[in-house]
Amino acid sequence: MDRKYTRFNGTEIIEQGTRDVDWEEVRRQRDQALSDSDWWALKDLTMSQAKKDYRQALRDLPQVHEHANDAIDNWPEIPE
Repeated sequence: MDRKYTRFNGTEIIEQGTRDVDWEEVRRQRDQALSDSDWWALKDLTMSQAKKDYRQALRDLPQVHEHANDAIDNWPEIPE
């Protein structure tokens, strides 16, 4: 996840910055990422340890990070 933004007027950059997020947004994005990877856990598939670790890291985000911005900045990478 990326909190950085750039605003343009045509091709001219008029503003760049980093936006703040709240826990509601983190949880919404986390829940979507878990939903998107649910198929990895189908009983006829064997989930790799990397995929298990990714899903666990998503579930742990609110407990591991004190601030929502830190959680987004340390979002786990999707395994191959």
